[in-house]
Amino acid sequence: MVGTASGLVMGFLLSTAYGAGFHLLLGGPARRIPTYLFASWLGFAIGHFLGDLADFEFLKLGALHLFSASIGAWLTLLLSWGLAINESQDSSA
Repeated sequence: MVGTASGLVMGFLLSTAYGAGFHLLLGGPARRIPTYLFASWLGFAIGHFLGDLADFEFLKLGALHLFSASIGAWLTLLLSWGLAINESQDSSA
């Protein structure tokens, strides 16, 4: 139980840092911060579960599949950024 809780906390903190760092690097309005955070949390969880399902052992930190979870987080962050850019271009036209 302790390993699961610590993995959950570590994953939450790391994915939050990914979302905040992504917004810090790319900028944009402050209203996009919750979008980036949610996208990072969702992608991190999906990446972790896919890494667990595929039994992917590269950069595993305890029970946390760090590599696959990080890839999932960054892919969903890029997807949400692309959707936000398209939305802002559509509303300005």
